[in-house]
Amino acid sequence: MRLQTKLILLISSLVILVIAVTGISSGYLMNQSLKQQMGARALDVATTISRMPSIREAFLTPEPWNVIQPVATDIQKNIEAEFVVIGNHEGIRYSHPNPEQIGKEMVGGDNRLVLAGQPTVTEAIGSLGPSLRGKAPIFNDAGEVIGLVSVGFLMKDIERAETQYRRNVLFFGLLALLVGGLGALLISRNVKQSILGLEPREITQLYQEKQAIIQSIREGIVATDARGKVSTVNSNALKFIGTDDERKVIGKPIGEVFSGSPLALHLSEGKAEYDQEIIIGDQVVIANRLPIINQQQEVVGVVSSFRSKSELYSLAKELAQVKQYAEALRAQTHEHSNKLYMIYGLIQLESYQEAIEVITKEVGVHQNLVRFIMKEIPDPIVGGLLIGNFNRAQELQVELEIDEESSFSDIPPEIDRMDLATILGNLIGNAMEEVSAQEVKKVKVFLTDLGTDLIMEVEDSGKGIPDEDLDKIFQLGYSTKSTKNRGVGLALVQQAVNKWNGFISYARNSEGGSIFTVLIPKNGRGGQHEHTGTDY
Repeated sequence: MRLQTKLILLISSLVILVIAVTGISSGYLMNQSLKQQMGARALDVATTISRMPSIREAFLTPEPWNVIQPVATDIQKNIEAEFVVIGNHEGIRYSHPNPEQIGKEMVGGDNRLVLAGQPTVTEAIGSLGPSLRGKAPIFNDAGEVIGLVSVGFLMKDIERAETQYRRNVLFFGLLALLVGGLGALLISRNVKQSILGLEPREITQLYQEKQAIIQSIREGIVATDARGKVSTVNSNALKFIGTDDERKVIGKPIGEVFSGSPLALHLSEGKAEYDQEIIIGDQVVIANRLPIINQQQEVVGVVSSFRSKSELYSLAKELAQVKQYAEALRAQTHEHSNKLYMIYGLIQLESYQEAIEVITKEVGVHQNLVRFIMKEIPDPIVGGLLIGNFNRAQELQVELEIDEESSFSDIPPEIDRMDLATILGNLIGNAMEEVSAQEVKKVKVFLTDLGTDLIMEVEDSGKGIPDEDLDKIFQLGYSTKSTKNRGVGLALVQQAVNKWNGFISYARNSEGGSIFTVLIPKNGRGGQHEHTGTDY
């Protein structure tokens, strides 16, 4: 059943229930009130009549009915009572609406108390039918009960008034039901519009999907309401706060949760902000903030997503390595294609000896390089990186030399090979770019794992780095090249070195070229070296 139908039925049922309860209770109260009022009226009239001197004197006459009947008839007409009956202490009537009943005994069996001197209001069945009676005793001068007065209203007259009242209640009840039904329809439509026409099961499904989505996202997600209080937070955002219990966060002002952070600012202007570098706690994060805008174009909250800048750098360096591998494969393919064309041409010219020499030389160079790397640098990540850069160097016509004294087989398993590839790949890549425009194009790599440290040294025959730029070479965005999107490599190298508590130094060789030396402790915690950082 649709939500709108449920709301209409529920509200209509409540209106019907309220009308029914009100009608029944008010009918009962009306009945009791009418009886009480008419009984009190009948008793007051009866008491007044019992105190009339003419009535009391008439009891002393031989035929009291001749005086009493006309008086009772006049009073009955004036008060619109059903009957006014006056009788003696034996219950013999002296007046009655039906003159034929005069002289006969009063019926109903409710005269005992009044003849004992106590006024009463009773319900009994008389000669005219069921009635509500007010009875008062008539006293003589000696205080003796000499008769009684009974003033009555028939019950059917009370029921007639009650029936009319119930009709009125029924009419207004149906009118209220009609108004309630229209109100239920309007309320259900308004509720339906407020929840964007969704059914409860759809809302539940959307909520569960939303929870699954925000928990699966690696970014921290925080949503606030219009008052700046946290309404939603995912597990990754809780890690930045230092808790795993969202109940400690939900409902609190975001300024308390992220003290001093720009996330606490409201976007009152309704403008989105993307890729903003801010600080949360002691971490630098890249944040996006979007306003939540309702159908009235009002800002009712803010959703903020953020991720550690160091994680983004890690992703960037991994992409950089993938790009380097792709470039190395491309260079190798291109280089081998050129040599195959050359060998093909030599065979066509029937210069078989020259073709054999080229093949022998090429096979020998690669076999020697591969054998050396497999023996001294068995790690596939580092070895593959060196082979890829060797092939790229040949394409760039750069002489890439791997020192024969190199040895890099004792790499602790806890040290991330991708970090070593980041360091070595960026240093070699920068060196080859530096010498590509020089007359002497030479890059030398030396690796050693002797002792307690891993040492990587890359030397080139370039022009070196100007002295005035030495203090900023590891800053993100710094580059000696004029092209855009440069200045990332050395920053990634510095980050990877700091991660493993190592240090990097820069020096110039005798020809003025650059020498970068990186030291990484094997235990990853600084080893015997207390110094970490950068030397020039």
